[in-house]
Amino acid sequence: MKNLPAILKNNNYKKIKFKVLKTQHLLIKASINGIKGSFILDTGASNSCVGFESVELFQLNAGTSKTKATGAGATGMFTQLAKNNQLQLGSWKNNDFNLVIFDLTHVNAALIEHKVKPVQGIIGADILLLGEGIIDYYNRFLYLSLANSK
Repeated sequence: MKNLPAILKNNNYKKIKFKVLKTQHLLIKASINGIKGSFILDTGASNSCVGFESVELFQLNAGTSKTKATGAGATGMFTQLAKNNQLQLGSWKNNDFNLVIFDLTHVNAALIEHKVKPVQGIIGADILLLGEGIIDYYNRFLYLSLANSK
């Protein structure tokens, strides 16, 4: 649909470019607490998350969590929760965002096996729902509504 970018722009959506990796993962840049990182855009992930190794990088205050994470190839993984963070994708931002923290070793091992750089985290359905996300696969843009940016 050639008109999609114009329609979304007129409806206060902002576009964020993503890349398609050779593993077919969608790679998107984001900032957490003002620090940039690389993330997989994953519509199947219920929550956005970062790896334990990135807690210090993003200045997260990791607290306890009773939730166990499950993903492709892994179940019952220990998690922590980091509350009240600033998350920014392009000009869309949320200044009170919670992130799940868990072991991304299996994700990054798979990327490295295919000679792809590791990521710091995953942008999940929580962002897509909050930002009323629309993914334009053909042009490789994620659109998020500024109406839900705070």
